[in-house]
Amino acid sequence: MKIRLRVKLLASFLVVILLSLSAVGIAFYTISARQLEQSTENQMTQIVDNAVHHTNLYLSSYQRSMVALLTNLSVKKYIDLPSNREEYENYRYMTDIRDSIVDPVWIRNPEISALYIIGYNGNALYYFNSGTEPSFSPKDTAGQIDYFKSHTDESGRLTIINQTIQGKNAAPMLTLIRRIRGLSSPDMKGFVGIEVKSEELSTLWKGIDIGEDSYFFIVDDKGRIQYHNDPSKVGEPISGKLASEMAEAGTSMFRSSAEGSKRAYISRKADYSGWNLVVSIPNSQLVKPLETTRMLIWIVAALTFLCSLVLANRFGTSITKPIRSLMKGMSQTEKGNWEFIPLPKRHDEITELIVRYNLMVNRLSELVDIVYQSELKNREMQAERQKAEFQSLQLQINPHFLYNTLETVVCYAVIQDSDEISEIVGALSYMLHYSVRTNLEEITVANELKHVMYFMVIINHRIGRNFEIDMRVSPDLLLRKMVRLTLQPLVENVFQHAFRSGVEDHHRIIIDAGEEGDSFWVSVEDNGCGMTPERLEELRVKLSKNRLADDGEAGQMKGGIGVANVHRRIQLVFGEEYGLTVESSLEQGTRMMMRMPRSAAETKRSAGQAADTCSMPELLPPGFAAGGNSWQTG
Repeated sequence: MKIRLRVKLLASFLVVILLSLSAVGIAFYTISARQLEQSTENQMTQIVDNAVHHTNLYLSSYQRSMVALLTNLSVKKYIDLPSNREEYENYRYMTDIRDSIVDPVWIRNPEISALYIIGYNGNALYYFNSGTEPSFSPKDTAGQIDYFKSHTDESGRLTIINQTIQGKNAAPMLTLIRRIRGLSSPDMKGFVGIEVKSEELSTLWKGIDIGEDSYFFIVDDKGRIQYHNDPSKVGEPISGKLASEMAEAGTSMFRSSAEGSKRAYISRKADYSGWNLVVSIPNSQLVKPLETTRMLIWIVAALTFLCSLVLANRFGTSITKPIRSLMKGMSQTEKGNWEFIPLPKRHDEITELIVRYNLMVNRLSELVDIVYQSELKNREMQAERQKAEFQSLQLQINPHFLYNTLETVVCYAVIQDSDEISEIVGALSYMLHYSVRTNLEEITVANELKHVMYFMVIINHRIGRNFEIDMRVSPDLLLRKMVRLTLQPLVENVFQHAFRSGVEDHHRIIIDAGEEGDSFWVSVEDNGCGMTPERLEELRVKLSKNRLADDGEAGQMKGGIGVANVHRRIQLVFGEEYGLTVESSLEQGTRMMMRMPRSAAETKRSAGQAADTCSMPELLPPGFAAGGNSWQTG
């Protein structure tokens, strides 16, 4: 299924956006939840610690008031009085204790509702700060003694209980009570108690805001609720599940459903009372900031996603629109319509691509025009070449006529018994016949050597002496392939340029051949005048130009085929990596080497072709003889 690039880009952007938003949202929510929970726990801990601190301070002030009672001699003496004391004695101690202790306590702590001293023997002094002072019978006092004995610590440690001696109609009270020793014995002889209205604790904690449906409650060491915002729960024990979870959590916050709904709890133990001060907060109140955060994350993620979707669509369009323009332009280019694409206003990689495309289209149009003009020119040249070949075929009439005429001259020379004329004309006739064979370009080494031998017949008659060419070509290389009419021009070039002052006895020409790697080479070496380094470099430069012929260049014979022609024709037949190389030293001689590809072993066709042209042993020109591994003029 073909999917458009714009859809792919949009899908890729959406995947990246969703992954980014998910990663950021999850990380932010996780961190926020952890931070909010930690912050809530710290806040609750701080609230509880502050409440416990203030409660301890509050209770410590009452503790100091009780210490004054515990250390007073009159109180201790009163505790030691027998139960059959005189009424005057009871009044005297009551007045003395009020003046020395109770009245200062009322001044320092006006919130104290009642203060009393009760001995095990039934002696009891009751002081009330305000309101109607109740009276107690000996039976009431005995009941109080029994109750306090069962709810106080035998060692004399301060005990706080949610109980009052002022009757059921009195306001809820917290009683701070502890046992006291007498003056004459180390044993515990009675009780000293202070009653404070429970609402004083509520007043103490009223300034602490812990949220709606959150509250404090106090649990004593026996698991009974001593204070609660719901008065009906005061005195009731907490559930065993909540007590065990509270003991297990210690000072850490924990969550529990022991009270029916899931709530968070944190507790601290007060130093003076040994009570656990507990804060209870609904779990919904704790998770509400998280829910708000989660909702905010969803809203921000949705808005971000919509904005990103719009931006991704615009960004994808900004990429695909120029690409579609490029596709349209390329489609027109395929049809041959050179259409240029207008550049966008912005400058980026796509704009640079469009610029390059326009340059390419412009260059292609220019190249097509050049190719078209070249094709026209090639067609013209082909027509001229065909015309030239036609004219060449027509001109071959004259060489054939000349060849037949030379044969007639040979016949007359034989009749007239003129060996020299017969030899020259025969050699010339063979060379002419070899030259006009246009149907063959590749020829064997043997045929080229034979052509050189007939050439030397004419040269010997021209210079008036026999000049020997040292032919060192191995017989197994005679049927190797080379280009026709390349060896004789190099030999002729030696007589034209190397022996410019005439042929001397010390002059020589060596024709050699060999194989080197994948190459087969044939060389022509002389010991003539050679070339200067400058002249040699000039010749090499002209050979490197790969031109078929250069009129008037060095190394080209008048009316013949030049060195450059030989070099280029070898390249045209075998490839650019082959051709002619020249080595020369001034007054030392020159060596020209033709390099061609190494051919396979001789075939019957090659042998037949060589025999058809003329077999060397049978058709040697007069004056030549075979000697050793080389052919020499004789």
